[in-house]
Amino acid sequence: MKRIGCFHAHHSNIEHIDNALFDLGVELIHFVDPGLDRIKQDPGFTTEIAQKKVLETLDWIANCHVDAILITCTFFTAIYQEDLYRYAIPIIKIDDPLFEEICESKQPTVVAFTNPNTVQGTMKQLAAYAQKKGKALEAAPALLDNTFDLIMQGKKTAYIQAVSQGLTQLIEENPGKRVVAAQLSMVPAARAAEKQTNRAVGNQLVSLATYVKDVLAL
Repeated sequence: MKRIGCFHAHHSNIEHIDNALFDLGVELIHFVDPGLDRIKQDPGFTTEIAQKKVLETLDWIANCHVDAILITCTFFTAIYQEDLYRYAIPIIKIDDPLFEEICESKQPTVVAFTNPNTVQGTMKQLAAYAQKKGKALEAAPALLDNTFDLIMQGKKTAYIQAVSQGLTQLIEENPGKRVVAAQLSMVPAARAAEKQTNRAVGNQLVSLATYVKDVLAL
């Protein structure tokens, strides 16, 4: 049985990954580190500090007898630079299946976020992904203000409600565009907004299982 080490910034992501990859018949080993999200606004906090911590954790996970690592936090994926750091096992970034979907879309895309600290890094990675694929990119970010603290405080129900309302508003304000949820924590809210509006809302789990299956040749 293949083993995947899953690197999360919050324990709430474990449930989403367990459900998404259940049918693959792989063993999921979860590693959770909420610390960076809690200190990134502190005076003196730098990208170098974050990068050092993320790389230390990736090194630790890679040595725990896993066949691949799945990074589920967009803040962590923005820090990890695959061109500079190489591992003997595949590093799967949660963003990649969603980036592929955005690049293949025939519509302009609104990329919705709740965490303000992931917006710039994720959009930069999206642009690089599109360039690498030779795809013309028409995508703009939208931040759902005052929502991310709710999930960090464990207020899951309030978070889902606030984010689904924000996504619904984005959908109504952008009738000719596709709206996608950029973070794993937003998946339940994206599904709720779909039911509310009868419009598809992209999210990181839509094609994750297929992507992981291809990477691991399952």
